[in-house]
Amino acid sequence: MPPQQPQLLPFPPPPSGTVYVNDGVSFRTEETQRVISVHGVVFAHYSIEDRAAEAYAMITLWESEYATQTQIARSFGYSERTLRRYQERFAADGIHGLVSQPGRPAGRRSGGAKHGGRDQTILHLKAKGTSNRVIAGKLGLSEGAIRKRLLRLGWRPQPHPAASGFLFAQAITGDASPTAEISGSTIDILKDAAATADQLRGGANAGMEPATVSRDPNPLDRSMDRLLATMGLLEDAAPVFAPAESLPRAGVLLAIPALVASDVLPVARQIYGSIGPAFYGLRTTLVAYILLALLRIPRPETLKEYAPADLGRIVGLDRLPEVKTLRSKLARLASRKASQEFGRELARRRIAERGRMMGFLYIDGHVRAYHGKHTIPKAYVTRTRLAAPGTTDYWVNDKKGEPLFVVTAEANAAMTRMLVPVLEEVRDLIGPRRHVTIVFDRGGWGPKLFQELLAMGFDIMTYRKGRVRRIAEKRFVLRTAKLDGRPVKYLLHDQPVRFLRGKLRLRQVTRLTDDGKQTPILTSRWDLRDIVVAYRMFERWRQENFFKYMRQEFLIDALSEYEVEPDDPERSVPNPARKAVDKELGKARARWNKLKQMYGDARSITSKAGLPRSVSSKRRTRKSIGKSRRPPSMSPNSPFSRNRCRCVCH
Repeated sequence: MPPQQPQLLPFPPPPSGTVYVNDGVSFRTEETQRVISVHGVVFAHYSIEDRAAEAYAMITLWESEYATQTQIARSFGYSERTLRRYQERFAADGIHGLVSQPGRPAGRRSGGAKHGGRDQTILHLKAKGTSNRVIAGKLGLSEGAIRKRLLRLGWRPQPHPAASGFLFAQAITGDASPTAEISGSTIDILKDAAATADQLRGGANAGMEPATVSRDPNPLDRSMDRLLATMGLLEDAAPVFAPAESLPRAGVLLAIPALVASDVLPVARQIYGSIGPAFYGLRTTLVAYILLALLRIPRPETLKEYAPADLGRIVGLDRLPEVKTLRSKLARLASRKASQEFGRELARRRIAERGRMMGFLYIDGHVRAYHGKHTIPKAYVTRTRLAAPGTTDYWVNDKKGEPLFVVTAEANAAMTRMLVPVLEEVRDLIGPRRHVTIVFDRGGWGPKLFQELLAMGFDIMTYRKGRVRRIAEKRFVLRTAKLDGRPVKYLLHDQPVRFLRGKLRLRQVTRLTDDGKQTPILTSRWDLRDIVVAYRMFERWRQENFFKYMRQEFLIDALSEYEVEPDDPERSVPNPARKAVDKELGKARARWNKLKQMYGDARSITSKAGLPRSVSSKRRTRKSIGKSRRPPSMSPNSPFSRNRCRCVCH
């Protein structure tokens, strides 16, 4: 026989006028008297007209640590600021400071009869269920004024029937008394909630799934779902869309099929599991954040400019999570430290789905500027042509420009240091036997690095860095082809080249433009036609366009917060003393090159004039050079040697 459910005995309903501050503190108001109880024992008894006694009772509750400031202020109808003001007066003048001074308070108008009629009108409208905003519009007041007036009048909203322990026990036992009017649907809902509570107590919270059906009949009022989330019985609210003639920004819902096909939600469920019982769970948080980005609302702070109710209708909720809620959800996800695993699993699924697109992978770095107060390493920002504090992200994109994954470099490491770890990650994703061509710019130039990448099983394609001997224009050949559905035409020259004293043999394809510029491309792919090599190399601008579009439309340069993480203390860094020496050597080499240039100019001028160089002209040439040290490699027969120049320092 199935185990019987435990029967809960119905307990009497709480007396009318009872307000619970928390589990241990409550107070009851009858006519003009109020009694405060702590764990069933009378704590204070006073008249509600005695504001000083009420203020002293609230201060004593807080000092005795029976309740928090928020609980006390919310239950007694005050603001936390007013409660703190009472505490300051009590600390300064004692109980005498809580007594109101004689005279009319500042800012209060006379005419009690007039305001008495207004108070009756406010109470009458609230009894009908009218909202504060509608009442304020009818009386010509602000919504805040109506709310404060209701607090002064002692009006309190009626508790939700499902929130009463008496009704909850009746719904479980099925014993309904004439005093409780509960519909059958409410009883079923609470029975389901009780069953879920038993599962939670049995340790089944880890397998809790997001809700697929809402408990609220009105899509614009999700009170029941919010109540269940508060009780810990709901992990994620189900989307419910209200019928409407017009729904602004509803076109963003066309991205839902693509979002489902991307497997973002299943992977997030697999990696993060759950963020706990909440109305805005993991699914709602991710869907809302992605749809907000598509609506060009890239940061949580921008939500302040939009109405939460209007945005909530798009995702099937009564309200969208606001700034504080969304930031707290993202902070909770970030605390799991699972973003790298999340990105790796997404990349693995993309490769399994679009493996044929991974024959060419484009790698490039993108700098995100930092504007906080912490001191972090600087990086060169290409857009501003300045070195500024920031972080460098290295993106891996396929040949269509779509991203595969991104890696943030430690201390803005150069591409020459990041290519190996990035390609190790690529190798783990694509498998040990597959050959992939890596395309990058001159930032990854290095013949020794090329050898290491070739040993890892990757082919390379990059621009050649440094001075290159020009090729005669008559040796270029016009190549034409149709690639990716469009005609391509280049003037190309193909030749083999060697580096590292002949140990590294690569292929160089040079393109000649209409203005005479020659662009050499190095690659290890000998099987491709020269026009295909040039086309794939110049298609690297798809990745640059991707950065530009994402920066302007989705604000990928923005940081969600300006926090910093401590660096690895064992990471090797350049010696600052060595950096100073290299700087001095650079200045010396610059002076030496300038001397050689001036000497060569003087020799060419003399030879063109056809006149013998006199002693005076030699002295003028030496005088124009100025005082500088003679390089150690200078020959004794040079015009600037020690025997022929007296102005040089020895």
